[in-house]
Amino acid sequence: MPASHVVQQGEYLSQIAEKYGFRDYRTIWDFAGNAALKKTRNPNVLLPGDTIQIPEKTQKLENRSTGQLSYFKLAGKKLILHLALRDFDDQPLANTKCQVEVEGKSTSLTTDSDGHVKVPVSRTAKEATLTFKDPLVPFDVSIPIKIGHLDPVEEISGQKARLSNLGYITRPLEEVDDTIFDRTVQEFQCDMGLPVTGECNAATRDKLKQAHGS
Repeated sequence: MPASHVVQQGEYLSQIAEKYGFRDYRTIWDFAGNAALKKTRNPNVLLPGDTIQIPEKTQKLENRSTGQLSYFKLAGKKLILHLALRDFDDQPLANTKCQVEVEGKSTSLTTDSDGHVKVPVSRTAKEATLTFKDPLVPFDVSIPIKIGHLDPVEEISGQKARLSNLGYITRPLEEVDDTIFDRTVQEFQCDMGLPVTGECNAATRDKLKQAHGS
């Protein structure tokens, strides 16, 4: 019988799938019981309180001859942490050396021409730290990353988080009241060539999602 899982802050579907013993999150995501949620959510950007239906596991049988050694390889898609580095002028930090530390393991990388880096992470990873050299400042920049904590762009919490990641908000998010948020949205709309209304409407959300990358 299917089970129900209520999403907590910081959870994403690959992590939830691992918890219930599924190697591929798509087994859960493609389950009929999640059809409505699938229409409105990204499996890696869930909202605390969302309910995920967990299907029953099915048994798979393989025929093999006795008296010989058989090897079985578990299938599973790698989870990739994708980061984009930009300077204070919103230009890509291309060919920039950086380090990404996840669960105590540090990986040295170099950004591509668009300032992007990708690093495989475990399906239960919760935190990472990005360290790189910005040519505009005289010190290394170190940024903590909370994996799975980004709320959907339709939520104000998700809008604030994206504006913060893009450099439009430089204070703790809990200090961002309605007035500050409206002014920040206006600044973003102005930079993106959108009508400046202060309202994070559908067009602004789409542009915010595009600029952020998710």
